[in-house]
Amino acid sequence: MFTPNPVTLSTDKITLRPLSISHLDDFYRAGAFPELWQWSLPDQCSSKAQAADWLSYSETMTQQGEHVAFAIFDNQSGELVGSTRYCAISKADKNLEIGFTFITPKYQRSYVNTHAKYCLLKHAFEQLGAIRVQFKAHEKNTTSRNAIARLGATFEGILRHHRILPDGSYRNTAIFSIINHEWQVIKQQLESKL
Repeated sequence: MFTPNPVTLSTDKITLRPLSISHLDDFYRAGAFPELWQWSLPDQCSSKAQAADWLSYSETMTQQGEHVAFAIFDNQSGELVGSTRYCAISKADKNLEIGFTFITPKYQRSYVNTHAKYCLLKHAFEQLGAIRVQFKAHEKNTTSRNAIARLGATFEGILRHHRILPDGSYRNTAIFSIINHEWQVIKQQLESKL
């Protein structure tokens, strides 16, 4: 049965724990950098109240089986350094999306993203039995697009006028995927980078 549920996942460098309101102070501290939210408005850490609302929403979505949200911890420092989640979960089609990821600036371009995505991908394909995992990014967010491509995901195209942003503008979204038949090769490539 394809049923993503809250779980703790880890490598030697990072640990993903189920995200909850108990993480509010650390989540807000990690996310209180407006540049993190440039391409994924609204800014969920524009205030502590906004962060609390986002964490409450995340818990509700997890309880409803729509999302599985994680806090990302750096094992050496013990710091909460970001967040990520499974979303767009389709139980019938055995696929999901990895998204809503942010990593605090101090830990960007480090091992954190690769290790976190490795944990999520391994769990999705090997424990859950996913046949497809997708990733989306703002068309203009080259940093995220490059990070997704480095994971080994295939660029599938642009979803035009995919979302209406808070300022009324339209967002075009780049979409990538990894399918189950590709996982073993991608797994080896990721493990060589861990």
